[in-house]
Amino acid sequence: MRAFAGLLLAMTLAMPAAAQPAMRWATSWAASVQGPYPTGNPSAQPDQRFAFPDPARGARDQTLRLVLRPSLWGQRVRLRFSNALGTQPLVLDGVHVGLQMGGAAITPGTNQAVRFGGQPGVTIPPGEMAWSDAVALPFVPDGESGLLAGRKLAVSLHVVGESGPMTWHAKSLQTSYVSPPGSGAHGEDEAEAAFPFSTASWFFLDALDVMAPAGTPVVVAFGDSITDGTASTMNGDDRWPDVLARRLFARYGNRVAVVNAGIGGNQ
Repeated sequence: MRAFAGLLLAMTLAMPAAAQPAMRWATSWAASVQGPYPTGNPSAQPDQRFAFPDPARGARDQTLRLVLRPSLWGQRVRLRFSNALGTQPLVLDGVHVGLQMGGAAITPGTNQAVRFGGQPGVTIPPGEMAWSDAVALPFVPDGESGLLAGRKLAVSLHVVGESGPMTWHAKSLQTSYVSPPGSGAHGEDEAEAAFPFSTASWFFLDALDVMAPAGTPVVVAFGDSITDGTASTMNGDDRWPDVLARRLFARYGNRVAVVNAGIGGNQ
């Protein structure tokens, strides 16, 4: 069965370029939502009481800079934000996506504004989610997207007012960054000075798609804490789905996505 599955994947990837003229969205990264915060089991979590003093009020007029590693790169992306477990409308604006340079800093010239239906912000009702418009990433090389393999994106979002209970993914095993409550919108900032707090979780953002050739395989890893990354290295990208993604990249290049949909305690 394993050999047959491998043959199917090889046949898909061996199709000539002329047979794949169409492009479609392919999920390159995702995080299963849970909560509301602080319900969950994060790993190596800093004290969140400074960034989010009152979980019932959630994020309050502050900017989150969430760091993630796409498993598949492309020149156009779209982002999905979730208020699945919220109890009031979630209002976001000042959303940006750029190439992480290090820490909360963005590689100069890569930070791109994100819009929603042509507007700079979006209101997401409780229990709902929202996709952004397509965003061009001019720093992704044409035809050589694999050169960015292993690099990370930083997605910045400003919560307008109070979010109320926050939808999150507790165990990101990736350091992201938060500005102080009441500090306003800092998504445009390339520097890291506005982000004194850190978190080992992802909030609100639950998927990133890239525009890829039709037929691009997307492998989805389901599971519990083992898949989610318990006992994996903080910022090490060494969960078993990460290892699988690297092995597939080594064999096929930037042509297969691996998405981790694991969540601690899943049954």
